Amino acid sequence: MVSKITRGIKIIVKVQYVKQSLHLNNLVNFFNYEISIENQGNDVVQLLRRYWLIKDSFNNDEVVEGDGVIGQKPIVNPNETFQYTSGSYIQGFIGSMQGYFTFVNFSTSQIFHVRIPLFNMSVPYIFN
Repeated sequence: MVSKITRGIKIIVKVQYVKQSLHLNNLVNFFNYEISIENQGNDVVQLLRRYWLIKDSFNNDEVVEGDGVIGQKPIVNPNETFQYTSGSYIQGFIGSMQGYFTFVNFSTSQIFHVRIPLFNMSVPYIFN
């Protein structure tokens, strides 16, 4: 588990290995990650966009960006938490993800970025 606070928004990430499978004729490893977005500030905010940088052990970089998360643009009130689970895959046995969410503050109409801390994805059996 990793976490980071940016502008009163705490992001907590938990990652879990799922399985190895063939995807587009490549052997890849799938992971689930759970994101908690906790509004520790005093203003109502809304998540508008996401940006991910995914790296694998073959030096492949993939950028994923778009509106909202899991088809939603959640509004997070002060002292509330929005949580979701999603997934990704990497080639090889070790990789990482990091990025940022774009939010709007409803009180000030200010757009701001909240960092998603770097988290590692590694296949558990390679270390045994």
